[in-house]
Amino acid sequence: MNLPQNNIPVYVANGNCVTPMGLNLLDNVQGILDGRTAIEQVKDEHLQKEPFYGAVINKDWLEKAYSKLEYSGDFSTLEKMMLLALDDIVKTYSDHLDDKCGIIFSSTKGNIEALTQDNKEAYFLHYLAKKISKAIGIPSEPIVLSNACVSGIMAISVAKRLIQTGIYNHMIVVGGDLFSKFVFSGFQSFQAISSQPCKPYDKARDGITLGEAAASIFVTQNRDLISSESYYEVIGDSSINDANHISGPSRTGEGLFQSIRNAMQEAKVKSPEIDCISSHGTATNFNDEMEAQAFNRVAIETIPVFSLKAIYGHTLGAAGLLETVISLNFADKNLIPPSLGYKDHGLTLPLNINNEIQKKEINTVLKTASGFGGSNTAVLFKKCKSDGK
Repeated sequence: MNLPQNNIPVYVANGNCVTPMGLNLLDNVQGILDGRTAIEQVKDEHLQKEPFYGAVINKDWLEKAYSKLEYSGDFSTLEKMMLLALDDIVKTYSDHLDDKCGIIFSSTKGNIEALTQDNKEAYFLHYLAKKISKAIGIPSEPIVLSNACVSGIMAISVAKRLIQTGIYNHMIVVGGDLFSKFVFSGFQSFQAISSQPCKPYDKARDGITLGEAAASIFVTQNRDLISSESYYEVIGDSSINDANHISGPSRTGEGLFQSIRNAMQEAKVKSPEIDCISSHGTATNFNDEMEAQAFNRVAIETIPVFSLKAIYGHTLGAAGLLETVISLNFADKNLIPPSLGYKDHGLTLPLNINNEIQKKEINTVLKTASGFGGSNTAVLFKKCKSDGK
Protein backbone atom coordinates (compact mmCIF):
# COMPACT_ATOMS: atom_id res chain seq x y z
CA MET A 1 0.00 0.00 0.00
CA ASN A 2 1.30 3.43 -0.92
CA LEU A 3 1.83 5.81 1.98
CA PRO A 4 0.12 9.21 1.87
CA GLN A 5 2.57 11.64 0.31
CA ASN A 6 3.09 13.68 3.46
CA ASN A 7 3.99 10.49 5.35
CA ILE A 8 6.67 9.31 2.93
CA PRO A 9 9.90 8.94 4.98
CA VAL A 10 12.78 11.04 3.68
CA TYR A 11 16.41 10.42 4.59
CA VAL A 12 19.73 12.29 4.35
CA ALA A 13 23.15 10.73 3.87
CA ASN A 14 26.61 11.18 2.33
CA GLY A 15 27.19 14.71 3.61
CA ASN A 16 30.43 16.42 2.65
CA CYS A 17 32.05 19.83 3.04
CA VAL A 18 34.90 22.03 1.85
CA THR A 19 36.20 24.56 4.39
CA PRO A 20 39.45 26.23 5.49
CA MET A 21 39.72 23.35 8.01
CA GLY A 22 39.76 20.66 5.33
CA LEU A 23 38.54 19.77 1.87
CA ASN A 24 36.41 16.81 2.95
CA LEU A 25 34.17 15.86 5.85
CA LEU A 26 36.60 13.53 7.60
CA ASP A 27 39.36 16.15 7.76
CA ASN A 28 36.90 18.69 9.16
CA VAL A 29 35.62 16.35 11.85
CA GLN A 30 39.14 15.36 12.82
CA GLY A 31 40.13 19.01 13.03
CA ILE A 32 37.35 19.69 15.52
CA LEU A 33 38.26 16.58 17.51
CA ASP A 34 41.83 17.90 17.63
CA GLY A 35 40.60 21.21 19.04
CA ARG A 36 41.37 23.28 15.95
CA THR A 37 39.42 26.16 14.43
CA ALA A 38 39.32 27.42 10.86
CA ILE A 39 39.37 31.02 12.09
CA GLU A 40 42.70 32.80 12.02
CA GLN A 41 44.13 36.26 11.56
CA VAL A 42 43.99 37.18 7.89
CA LYS A 43 46.14 39.70 6.05
CA ASP A 44 44.45 40.62 2.77
CA GLU A 45 44.47 44.28 1.73
CA HIS A 46 41.84 43.57 -0.94
CA LEU A 47 39.41 42.93 1.91
CA GLN A 48 40.78 45.34 4.53
CA LYS A 49 44.04 47.22 5.05
CA GLU A 50 44.43 46.02 8.64
CA PRO A 51 44.60 42.32 9.60
CA PHE A 52 41.28 40.80 10.68
CA TYR A 53 39.88 37.47 11.86
CA GLY A 54 38.14 35.19 9.41
CA ALA A 55 37.97 31.67 7.99
CA VAL A 56 39.34 31.83 4.45
CA ILE A 57 40.25 28.85 2.26
CA ASN A 58 43.81 28.58 1.03
CA LYS A 59 43.30 28.95 -2.72
CA ASP A 60 46.50 27.04 -3.66
CA TRP A 61 45.28 24.17 -1.51
CA LEU A 62 41.88 24.34 -3.22
CA GLU A 63 43.37 24.38 -6.73
CA LYS A 64 45.53 21.35 -6.00
CA ALA A 65 42.54 19.32 -4.80
CA TYR A 66 40.30 20.50 -7.65
CA SER A 67 42.93 19.57 -10.27
CA LYS A 68 42.32 15.90 -9.41
CA LEU A 69 38.71 16.15 -10.62
CA GLU A 70 37.98 15.57 -14.30
CA TYR A 71 35.92 18.59 -15.29
CA SER A 72 36.65 20.58 -18.43
CA GLY A 73 36.03 24.29 -18.74
CA ASP A 74 36.55 27.33 -16.57
CA PHE A 75 35.05 27.35 -13.09
CA SER A 76 35.09 30.06 -10.45
CA THR A 77 36.47 29.59 -6.94
CA LEU A 78 33.00 28.96 -5.53
CA GLU A 79 32.12 26.54 -8.34
CA LYS A 80 35.29 24.55 -7.68
CA MET A 81 34.43 24.40 -3.98
CA MET A 82 30.94 23.11 -4.83
CA LEU A 83 32.25 20.52 -7.27
CA LEU A 84 34.67 19.24 -4.65
CA ALA A 85 31.87 19.04 -2.09
CA LEU A 86 29.69 17.16 -4.59
CA ASP A 87 32.34 14.71 -5.79
CA ASP A 88 31.50 11.84 -3.43
CA ILE A 89 27.74 12.10 -4.04
CA VAL A 90 28.21 12.19 -7.82
CA LYS A 91 30.41 9.09 -7.75
CA THR A 92 28.19 7.18 -5.31
CA TYR A 93 24.88 7.91 -7.02
CA SER A 94 25.95 8.24 -10.67
CA ASP A 95 23.33 5.67 -11.76
CA HIS A 96 20.52 7.73 -10.17
CA LEU A 97 21.26 11.20 -11.57
CA ASP A 98 18.21 11.16 -13.85
CA ASP A 99 15.13 13.34 -14.28
CA LYS A 100 13.75 12.06 -10.95
CA CYS A 101 16.78 13.45 -9.16
CA GLY A 102 16.56 17.15 -8.38
CA ILE A 103 19.22 19.56 -7.18
CA ILE A 104 18.93 22.61 -4.93
CA PHE A 105 21.58 25.32 -4.63
CA SER A 106 21.70 27.41 -1.46
CA SER A 107 23.72 30.62 -1.52
CA THR A 108 23.30 34.25 -0.57
CA LYS A 109 25.80 35.86 -2.94
CA GLY A 110 26.96 33.12 -5.33
CA ASN A 111 29.73 34.21 -7.68
CA ILE A 112 30.14 37.59 -6.03
CA GLU A 113 33.66 37.83 -7.52
CA ALA A 114 32.14 38.16 -11.00
CA LEU A 115 31.00 41.71 -10.25
CA THR A 116 34.62 42.86 -10.06
CA GLN A 117 35.57 40.94 -13.22
CA ASP A 118 33.07 42.60 -15.55
CA ASN A 119 31.26 39.28 -15.91
CA LYS A 120 27.78 40.14 -14.73
CA GLU A 121 26.11 37.08 -16.30
CA ALA A 122 28.19 34.77 -14.13
CA TYR A 123 26.96 36.59 -11.03
CA PHE A 124 23.37 35.42 -11.46
CA LEU A 125 22.60 32.47 -9.18
CA HIS A 126 20.71 30.58 -11.87
CA TYR A 127 23.81 30.75 -14.10
CA LEU A 128 25.92 29.09 -11.40
CA ALA A 129 23.22 26.46 -10.77
CA LYS A 130 22.86 25.48 -14.42
CA LYS A 131 26.62 25.38 -14.92
CA ILE A 132 27.20 23.01 -11.98
CA SER A 133 24.16 20.86 -12.84
CA LYS A 134 25.41 20.39 -16.39
CA ALA A 135 28.91 19.56 -15.19
CA ILE A 136 27.74 16.75 -12.91
CA GLY A 137 25.10 15.46 -15.32
CA ILE A 138 21.81 16.42 -13.63
CA PRO A 139 19.15 16.75 -16.39
CA SER A 140 16.42 18.28 -14.22
CA GLU A 141 16.05 22.05 -13.89
CA PRO A 142 18.10 23.22 -10.88
CA ILE A 143 16.40 25.03 -8.02
CA VAL A 144 18.03 28.07 -6.38
CA LEU A 145 17.19 28.85 -2.76
CA SER A 146 18.53 32.17 -1.55
CA ASN A 147 16.80 33.16 1.68
CA ALA A 148 19.52 34.85 3.72
CA CYS A 149 21.26 32.70 6.31
CA VAL A 150 18.57 30.03 6.61
CA SER A 151 19.18 28.97 3.00
CA GLY A 152 21.33 25.91 3.72
CA ILE A 153 19.04 24.19 6.20
CA MET A 154 15.86 25.37 4.46
CA ALA A 155 17.12 23.63 1.30
CA ILE A 156 16.94 20.28 3.12
CA SER A 157 13.41 21.11 4.23
CA VAL A 158 12.38 21.99 0.66
CA ALA A 159 14.04 18.83 -0.69
CA LYS A 160 12.04 16.73 1.77
CA ARG A 161 8.77 18.32 0.72
CA LEU A 162 9.45 18.00 -3.01
CA ILE A 163 10.23 14.30 -2.58
CA GLN A 164 7.04 13.81 -0.57
CA THR A 165 4.98 15.36 -3.38
CA GLY A 166 6.31 12.71 -5.76
CA ILE A 167 8.07 15.19 -8.05
CA TYR A 168 11.46 13.68 -7.25
CA ASN A 169 12.75 10.42 -5.78
CA HIS A 170 16.03 11.97 -4.68
CA MET A 171 17.56 15.40 -4.36
CA ILE A 172 21.07 16.72 -4.04
CA VAL A 173 21.48 19.79 -1.87
CA VAL A 174 24.64 21.88 -2.30
CA GLY A 175 25.44 25.24 -0.76
CA GLY A 176 28.30 27.69 -0.77
CA ASP A 177 29.39 31.27 -0.18
CA LEU A 178 32.65 33.17 -0.31
CA PHE A 179 34.32 35.61 2.05
CA SER A 180 33.91 38.79 -0.02
CA LYS A 181 34.58 42.48 0.43
CA PHE A 182 30.92 43.20 -0.36
CA VAL A 183 29.65 41.07 2.55
CA PHE A 184 32.51 42.04 4.88
CA SER A 185 31.92 45.77 4.42
CA GLY A 186 28.18 45.25 4.76
CA PHE A 187 28.48 43.68 8.19
CA GLN A 188 31.04 46.32 9.16
CA SER A 189 28.45 48.99 8.37
CA PHE A 190 26.21 47.31 10.97
CA GLN A 191 29.15 47.37 13.41
CA ALA A 192 28.61 43.62 13.66
CA ILE A 193 32.12 42.30 12.93
CA SER A 194 33.99 40.96 15.95
CA SER A 195 37.46 42.25 16.76
CA GLN A 196 38.38 38.69 17.80
CA PRO A 197 37.28 35.16 16.90
CA CYS A 198 33.56 35.20 17.65
CA LYS A 199 32.22 33.89 20.97
CA PRO A 200 28.60 32.74 20.66
CA TYR A 201 26.52 33.21 23.82
CA ASP A 202 29.49 34.51 25.83
CA LYS A 203 29.26 37.67 27.90
CA ALA A 204 32.25 39.14 26.04
CA ARG A 205 30.90 38.51 22.53
CA ASP A 206 31.08 41.51 20.22
CA GLY A 207 29.85 40.30 16.83
CA ILE A 208 30.32 37.80 14.05
CA THR A 209 33.34 36.36 12.30
CA LEU A 210 32.87 35.62 8.61
CA GLY A 211 33.94 32.46 6.81
CA GLU A 212 33.59 30.67 3.50
CA ALA A 213 32.64 27.09 2.72
CA ALA A 214 30.73 24.69 0.50
CA ALA A 215 28.73 21.67 1.63
CA SER A 216 26.47 18.99 0.17
CA ILE A 217 24.10 16.21 1.21
CA PHE A 218 21.99 13.54 -0.53
CA VAL A 219 18.26 13.44 0.23
CA THR A 220 16.18 10.39 -0.74
CA GLN A 221 13.06 8.36 -0.04
CA ASN A 222 14.93 5.13 -0.85
CA ARG A 223 16.83 3.93 2.19
CA ASP A 224 18.20 1.00 0.14
CA LEU A 225 20.44 3.47 -1.68
CA ILE A 226 22.19 4.41 1.55
CA SER A 227 25.28 2.34 2.27
CA SER A 228 26.50 4.12 5.39
CA GLU A 229 26.00 2.44 8.75
CA SER A 230 24.14 5.44 10.19
CA TYR A 231 21.88 7.86 8.36
CA TYR A 232 19.06 10.22 9.33
CA GLU A 233 15.36 10.60 8.68
CA VAL A 234 14.06 14.17 8.37
CA ILE A 235 11.16 13.83 10.81
CA GLY A 236 10.00 17.44 11.14
CA ASP A 237 10.64 20.85 9.62
CA SER A 238 9.19 24.34 9.59
CA SER A 239 10.06 27.82 8.37
CA ILE A 240 8.41 30.92 9.82
CA ASN A 241 9.13 34.56 8.98
CA ASP A 242 8.60 36.86 11.96
CA ALA A 243 8.55 39.98 9.71
CA ASN A 244 10.18 41.92 12.55
CA HIS A 245 12.87 43.93 10.75
CA ILE A 246 15.04 43.79 7.65
CA SER A 247 18.11 42.87 9.70
CA GLY A 248 17.07 42.63 13.38
CA PRO A 249 15.51 39.49 14.87
CA SER A 250 12.31 39.43 16.90
CA ARG A 251 13.05 40.29 20.54
CA THR A 252 10.71 37.49 21.65
CA GLY A 253 12.08 34.90 19.22
CA GLU A 254 8.58 34.47 17.78
CA GLY A 255 9.55 33.15 14.34
CA LEU A 256 12.13 30.71 15.65
CA PHE A 257 9.81 29.60 18.45
CA GLN A 258 7.04 28.81 15.98
CA SER A 259 9.44 27.04 13.62
CA ILE A 260 10.74 24.75 16.37
CA ARG A 261 7.26 24.12 17.77
CA ASN A 262 5.88 23.20 14.35
CA ALA A 263 8.81 20.88 13.57
CA MET A 264 8.37 19.13 16.92
CA GLN A 265 4.63 18.72 16.32
CA GLU A 266 5.19 17.18 12.88
CA ALA A 267 7.84 14.85 14.28
CA LYS A 268 5.70 14.01 17.32
CA VAL A 269 8.76 14.75 19.45
CA LYS A 270 8.68 16.26 22.94
CA SER A 271 11.45 18.41 24.40
CA PRO A 272 13.20 15.68 26.46
CA GLU A 273 13.52 13.52 23.32
CA ILE A 274 15.83 16.02 21.61
CA ASP A 275 19.43 15.08 22.38
CA CYS A 276 21.28 18.17 21.12
CA ILE A 277 20.74 21.43 19.28
CA SER A 278 22.95 22.77 16.49
CA SER A 279 22.01 26.44 16.72
CA HIS A 280 22.64 29.49 14.54
CA GLY A 281 24.72 31.19 17.26
CA THR A 282 26.20 34.16 15.39
CA ALA A 283 27.64 35.83 18.54
CA THR A 284 25.78 39.08 17.99
CA ASN A 285 23.93 40.39 21.04
CA PHE A 286 20.51 40.37 19.39
CA ASN A 287 20.69 36.96 17.67
CA ASP A 288 21.99 35.03 20.66
CA GLU A 289 19.44 36.61 23.00
CA MET A 290 16.64 35.93 20.51
CA GLU A 291 17.60 32.24 20.40
CA ALA A 292 17.60 32.07 24.20
CA GLN A 293 14.07 33.49 24.20
CA ALA A 294 12.85 30.99 21.61
CA PHE A 295 14.54 27.95 23.17
CA ASN A 296 13.12 28.80 26.60
CA ARG A 297 9.64 29.35 25.19
CA VAL A 298 9.64 25.88 23.63
CA ALA A 299 11.18 24.36 26.80
CA ILE A 300 14.44 23.08 25.33
CA GLU A 301 16.77 25.32 27.37
CA THR A 302 18.28 22.36 29.29
CA ILE A 303 19.26 20.43 26.14
CA PRO A 304 22.94 20.74 25.12
CA VAL A 305 23.27 23.45 22.47
CA PHE A 306 26.31 24.41 20.41
CA SER A 307 27.22 26.87 17.68
CA LEU A 308 29.87 26.01 15.09
CA LYS A 309 30.35 29.68 14.15
CA ALA A 310 33.40 29.94 16.45
CA ILE A 311 35.01 27.17 14.38
CA TYR A 312 34.00 28.10 10.82
CA GLY A 313 32.78 31.67 11.12
CA HIS A 314 29.48 32.64 9.54
CA THR A 315 29.40 31.02 6.10
CA LEU A 316 26.11 32.67 5.08
CA GLY A 317 24.06 30.52 2.68
CA ALA A 318 26.27 27.51 3.35
CA ALA A 319 26.05 27.76 7.15
CA GLY A 320 22.91 25.72 7.81
CA LEU A 321 24.01 22.94 5.47
CA LEU A 322 27.64 22.86 6.63
CA GLU A 323 26.60 22.78 10.28
CA THR A 324 24.06 20.00 9.62
CA VAL A 325 26.67 17.85 7.90
CA ILE A 326 29.14 18.32 10.75
CA SER A 327 26.52 17.85 13.49
CA LEU A 328 25.16 14.62 12.03
CA ASN A 329 28.64 13.15 11.66
CA PHE A 330 29.31 13.88 15.33
CA ALA A 331 25.96 12.32 16.18
CA ASP A 332 27.13 9.17 14.36
CA LYS A 333 29.87 8.99 16.98
CA ASN A 334 27.50 9.88 19.85
CA LEU A 335 29.43 13.10 20.36
CA ILE A 336 28.33 16.73 20.72
CA PRO A 337 30.69 19.32 19.18
CA PRO A 338 31.97 22.23 21.27
CA SER A 339 30.72 25.81 21.18
CA LEU A 340 34.17 27.41 21.32
CA GLY A 341 34.78 30.72 23.06
CA TYR A 342 31.98 30.31 25.58
CA LYS A 343 33.08 30.97 29.18
CA ASP A 344 30.73 33.40 30.92
CA HIS A 345 27.01 33.24 30.25
CA GLY A 346 25.96 36.37 28.37
CA LEU A 347 22.20 35.88 28.06
CA THR A 348 19.26 36.96 30.21
CA LEU A 349 17.82 33.42 30.13
CA PRO A 350 19.44 30.04 30.79
CA LEU A 351 20.80 27.81 28.03
CA ASN A 352 22.86 24.63 28.33
CA ILE A 353 25.82 25.73 26.19
CA ASN A 354 28.14 22.84 25.38
CA ASN A 355 31.66 24.31 25.34
CA GLU A 356 33.66 21.08 25.04
CA ILE A 357 33.25 17.79 23.20
CA GLN A 358 30.68 15.74 25.09
CA LYS A 359 29.99 12.00 24.90
CA LYS A 360 26.27 11.26 24.84
CA GLU A 361 23.92 8.82 23.10
CA ILE A 362 22.36 10.86 20.31
CA ASN A 363 19.29 9.81 18.38
CA THR A 364 17.51 13.11 17.64
CA VAL A 365 19.22 16.32 16.49
CA LEU A 366 17.57 19.73 16.12
CA LYS A 367 19.12 22.18 13.67
CA THR A 368 18.00 25.81 13.71
CA ALA A 369 18.89 28.91 11.71
CA SER A 370 17.75 32.51 11.50
CA GLY A 371 18.47 35.23 8.99
CA PHE A 372 17.87 38.73 7.68
CA GLY A 373 14.33 39.65 6.77
CA GLY A 374 12.93 37.70 9.72
CA SER A 375 13.54 34.21 8.28
CA ASN A 376 13.73 31.22 10.63
CA THR A 377 14.00 27.47 9.99
CA ALA A 378 14.05 24.40 12.25
CA VAL A 379 14.62 20.80 11.15
CA LEU A 380 14.63 17.62 13.26
CA PHE A 381 16.75 14.61 12.29
CA LYS A 382 16.34 11.09 13.72
CA LYS A 383 19.19 8.59 13.58
CA CYS A 384 18.56 5.36 11.66
CA LYS A 385 20.70 2.25 11.43
CA SER A 386 21.47 0.17 8.36
CA ASP A 387 19.52 -2.72 9.94
CA GLY A 388 16.40 -0.54 9.79
CA LYS A 389 16.15 0.15 13.53
